[in-house]
Amino acid sequence: MTIIDAVFAASPFVRYVALYRKGVLESRQKSGLSEASAGESDKYEELIVNPTLISLLRQRGNIDCGGFDWALVRYGHFTEFVLPLNDGHLSVGIEPSADALAVAGAIRGMPEVTAALP
Repeated sequence: MTIIDAVFAASPFVRYVALYRKGVLESRQKSGLSEASAGESDKYEELIVNPTLISLLRQRGNIDCGGFDWALVRYGHFTEFVLPLNDGHLSVGIEPSADALAVAGAIRGMPEVTAALP
């Protein structure tokens, strides 16, 4: 089972999963979503926005906050869980009705994910 498959299997509230590792982007979105973001928009979020967000939060966290582990970003139509990995990042779109912190915690604790953490 791939990390993407495992994340989708972890919760029915997962809308979207992207895995950006070693410069290669893989992503998948649940079919039939209402108010889904555009695929091209998602691509640039994974290639530009999330790596920059991770870099900024890591720099700030390393100054005097004890580092950076992960982030939740609440957009209007979903919550995005962004998790830095050894060689990239994992990004998971979560339904707005879900307890995003609980879903993120479950994903963060998965063996497939913990094996890729820094």
